Amino acid sequence: MSVSSPPIRPGQLPFGARIPFRGIVLAFTGLLVAYPFYYMVTTGLKEFFEAIETPPTLFPTSLHPENYADAWSREPWGTFFLNTVIIAASVTLGEIVTAVLAAYAFARMRFKGKAIVFTVLLATLMIPSEATLIPNYLLMSKRYLGLVDTLAVQVIPFLATAFSIFLLRQFFLSIPNELADAATIDGAGHLRFLWSVVLPLSVPALVTVALIAFLGSWNSFLWPLIMTNRPEVRPIQVGLNAFRAEGGSVYHLLLAAATFVVAPIVLLYLVAQKQLIQGVARTGIRG
Repeated sequence: MSVSSPPIRPGQLPFGARIPFRGIVLAFTGLLVAYPFYYMVTTGLKEFFEAIETPPTLFPTSLHPENYADAWSREPWGTFFLNTVIIAASVTLGEIVTAVLAAYAFARMRFKGKAIVFTVLLATLMIPSEATLIPNYLLMSKRYLGLVDTLAVQVIPFLATAFSIFLLRQFFLSIPNELADAATIDGAGHLRFLWSVVLPLSVPALVTVALIAFLGSWNSFLWPLIMTNRPEVRPIQVGLNAFRAEGGSVYHLLLAAATFVVAPIVLLYLVAQKQLIQGVARTGIRG
């Protein structure tokens, strides 16, 4: 009487099966990507002399969580975090509003010169930000808008981006035309169709745009560094640079500060990674 083999559970390799080469490559790549974060967190828990050892130790010989409290006490991190949250939230909200309206117009509305305007909009993606740095600085200076050294100067130039408009336009094009026809028959205009049909179907794309905008604003460094002078209006990245300049030799404290600067973004990605992947994947359905 033959004995049947036990059923293979989902995700379980059968006996004697080999791990595919692709899985090994992906695991190795994941370790390479994750190691700098691991090094940052563990070095922030080491004492000073262990933090500067060469080659570095893989595991701390003793844990020093007080490094985080020490690093926090050396700079007004609370002010930096508050400024960054205000700036990032304002930029994200403004970018979503402008991108939704512009993307819907390019995807669903007909007007003269639409192709030309959209081509010019995409052409701005080819212009490096360094090329517009001086014109933007002059525009924000006292001679014109007078917004230097304020929170507003870190928000206004980034309320609309060509990339977000392009991303949402591609997603809006994937919505069936039959839904638009049905909404028109029911007497819905463009704004009603956008609010009641398009936006509920576009949650993954909206989350993607929001994450990219929030991440870009959180990591913004060059523009705030040039446009701000007072710690009261500086964001977290400029504050981290000031901490590095003042105590750059205390590597354990510097990496402890870098850890709590990066931690909110990592947590945000872990929460919204599913919507981010879906948004990026579905924007390529139609061109």
